[in-house]
Amino acid sequence: MFKALLLTQTEDRKTHAELRAMEDAELPDRGVTVDVEYSTLNYKDALAITGRGAVVRKWPMVPGIDLAGTVTSSRDAQWKPGDKVVITGWGMGEDHWGGLTQRQRVEPGWLLALPAPFTTRSAMAVATAGFTAALCVRALQRHGLAPGDGEVLVTGAAGGVGSVGVALLAALGYTVVASTGRMTEADYLKRLGATRVIDRTPLMAPGKPLQKETWAGVLDTVGSHTLANACAATRFHGAVAACGLAQGGDFPATVMPFILRGVTLYGINSVFIDNRQRSEAWALLAHHLDLALLESMTTEIGLSEVVPYAARFLEGQVRGRTVVDVRR
Repeated sequence: MFKALLLTQTEDRKTHAELRAMEDAELPDRGVTVDVEYSTLNYKDALAITGRGAVVRKWPMVPGIDLAGTVTSSRDAQWKPGDKVVITGWGMGEDHWGGLTQRQRVEPGWLLALPAPFTTRSAMAVATAGFTAALCVRALQRHGLAPGDGEVLVTGAAGGVGSVGVALLAALGYTVVASTGRMTEADYLKRLGATRVIDRTPLMAPGKPLQKETWAGVLDTVGSHTLANACAATRFHGAVAACGLAQGGDFPATVMPFILRGVTLYGINSVFIDNRQRSEAWALLAHHLDLALLESMTTEIGLSEVVPYAARFLEGQVRGRTVVDVRR
């Protein structure tokens, strides 16, 4: 017996979330069984749990797009009992049962060996949010953005992706400007490495299609008008890495930044990328993300606290990263 958070859909298509005891026989028929130690709570998880977003595609569903733990059995020769592993993405919590459980069965190809120096807990402090931030940073690096080129804007900076993005960019030597709707978090963001903090309000309103050249690069987690304004204010041949839609999924922009300034917009999808790229992103985090700083942006909750916490998450009352100890 183990405990898992299970989402079901009522007759009127509302989402019901329940922490319940389950048997191993109820788990999916997949090649590797993992005793989960830690998971996370992400924006997508909060949408699924509260039913406020069309995240879940199959019912019933165990939510949680991330997990870290120990292999207990495997039908695949690559993995053996006792291996410490981490999974982010691959459709967990959407099409496949995910990490907000004490035990899960997964496909062998989804697993990565727990990268040093991370523990299962600190790996989940990174998880999809930090991993996505690393993919954004790698896109900006591949574009040619170098420390000293100018200010790099991070939107939604007090959130999970934004917090890791600020810390990682600053550690790499970039000059980071953090945009947030919670100016009370300015000191927090400066501790992560932001040189200055700006209020998000002007970025969220409709703006001119081409604005003063300000940003050498952008890491955007917000979308909508924020992304459009960020592109409009990006410098000649600059780059924007877009990975989120906290403000909205629309993109009310023109082609002007792209054809008049040669701005490049990179779309970042962290769910379905190959394990080589995953390993490279984790290596970037391992070499440049300070674990003490990571801990300072992390809040831990128990599996029993996830449902009420998810509502707080969507109300913008949570900062940084949220780790879930599924054993309590």
